[in-house]
Amino acid sequence: MVAEPLALAKALNAGLRKAMENDPRVLVMGEDVGKLGGVFRVTDGLQKDFGEERVIDTPLAESGIVGTAIGLALRGYRPVVEIQFDGFVFPAADQIITQLAKMGMRSLGRLNLPVVVRIPCGGGIGAVEHHSESPEAYFTHTAGLRVVACSNSADAYSMIQQSISSPDPVIFFEPKRRYWDKAPVEQDPGAWTPLHAARVVQPGEHVTVLAYGPSVKTCLEAASAAAEEGRSLEVVDLRSLNPLDIDTVVRSVERTGRCVVVHEAPVYSGFGAELAARITERCFYRLEAPVLRVGGFSTPYPPSRLEDHYLPDLDRILDAVDRTFGW
Repeated sequence: MVAEPLALAKALNAGLRKAMENDPRVLVMGEDVGKLGGVFRVTDGLQKDFGEERVIDTPLAESGIVGTAIGLALRGYRPVVEIQFDGFVFPAADQIITQLAKMGMRSLGRLNLPVVVRIPCGGGIGAVEHHSESPEAYFTHTAGLRVVACSNSADAYSMIQQSISSPDPVIFFEPKRRYWDKAPVEQDPGAWTPLHAARVVQPGEHVTVLAYGPSVKTCLEAASAAAEEGRSLEVVDLRSLNPLDIDTVVRSVERTGRCVVVHEAPVYSGFGAELAARITERCFYRLEAPVLRVGGFSTPYPPSRLEDHYLPDLDRILDAVDRTFGW
């Protein structure tokens, strides 16, 4: 059943609520997630309904938050931790990379750590560095972690529940500048797209445009603008970065012969480089042009007045599309 349209933040709230209703082992932890309901109100009302033992306001200590979640997971709980802003995750990097990601292999599969680490990511909200980062490549490079990124309300609702059900640790990226965008939400789990499957959100014929998280909407807007000039862009929402649904990507690129990758993170050593390499390996003889990347610049995130120049926009995406036809 498809419910009324929900804002992405509300869809996450509903997904968390459903998971907590279905499984008493699910806990929510983080800075200000309880009484305040989170800085973006994603956890609004959960502590009131489930109590302080299941929705826990923590100290301002990201390493302690994730370390505590690891201990709880070892005791059979399924913690969902919120990192208040993307740039705050780095104090917890030790726990995530050396403990959370490694425990399954270290124990030869005897131990599972079903921890979900929610990270609001990206820019576009008028904030500054530490509040507008795109750290996904750090975690896709870390074996042992599943890394996913929702781009709309429907995926937010389904993917958060699928992530909580996963036996493995999941890094869950949420596009903070899309928190207020509304879309219908499918409540029937049987109709959900599998967690690690990519999805073609805009069919097209001439160029494949790959995106995830906050960039998907920007790419859809670029596809509408390109259509006015007679160019048909196929937009693929990757949804999962690790594991990567490379087969869906390859099918699209083999058909269009051209590919542009878009993300907010800096282009240099960004996730787009992995995509470009894999596409070149799989589609070399079908490509009409090199795989091009559009992303942030190799600088710390700029002051808010400059973020419109930093973030990929329609002009930069359409310029890359134009360049693919120059080969």
